Amino acid sequence: MTTAIPARPAPTTGPFVGAVAAEWTKLWSVRSTWWTVLAAALTMAATAAQLAIYAVNANTDDDPAVGPGILGVGEIVTGSLELTQYVVLALGLFAISSEYATGTIRTTLRCTPSRSRVLLAKAVVVGAVTFLVGLLLGGIGAVVARPVLGEWGRAPLGGTVGDVLASATYLALVGVLALGLAAALRGAVLTLTVLFALLMIVPLSLQEPGITVLTRIADGFPGVAGNHFLAGESDPYPAVVGLLLLAGWAAAALAVGRWALARRDA
Repeated sequence: MTTAIPARPAPTTGPFVGAVAAEWTKLWSVRSTWWTVLAAALTMAATAAQLAIYAVNANTDDDPAVGPGILGVGEIVTGSLELTQYVVLALGLFAISSEYATGTIRTTLRCTPSRSRVLLAKAVVVGAVTFLVGLLLGGIGAVVARPVLGEWGRAPLGGTVGDVLASATYLALVGVLALGLAAALRGAVLTLTVLFALLMIVPLSLQEPGITVLTRIADGFPGVAGNHFLAGESDPYPAVVGLLLLAGWAAAALAVGRWALARRDA
């Protein structure tokens, strides 16, 4: 007489892991994601080349006072993010605003009734994807900038890798910030306008008069904090404080998005 061996139960995943897997599939199954990555790569390549050309021209100018000297390619990479970030943050913005626009957010919430879980899963996916895209863009920027800089450039391995990692981290946090704001504001155009104001317009307006109090307020905005982190500056605060400020803005945006998502119908 043989004893039947019970079948091993199929492995199961928790609801959060399932939500993350669903968001990952949704993000990569639409063409806009691939077009966004391509557009970001082209923007990074063009911007890095342009900044490198500016540096070479400044160093070869007849006026030695305008020469920036020898630059690390990492500086070109981080400088190129000022423009490239607005392409990359579309990944976070459209991760939820497109669902509001098409009505598929209702299907998402039926499959995952917990709105906190939905938003957190989206944040995990957006953060991971924008970080990976940031690594790709950092590599592209470094590869483009180094030959253009020529004798005016240097590419120490440790410093370059550090700048690429910092750039990827910055883009991941900005992507999550975009997601949180999009969850609260719903509209893509309105969210992009607010992001542009937070990252650039308002801080520049505060810094322009040269008033110390206003400049210190501007230092707390996400774009300025992120730039301090990327530059590794110690004034007005260490780079790690800039990273924490940017992370705080991203977390606050998610909290506001969660609040709005819970209070309003899809």
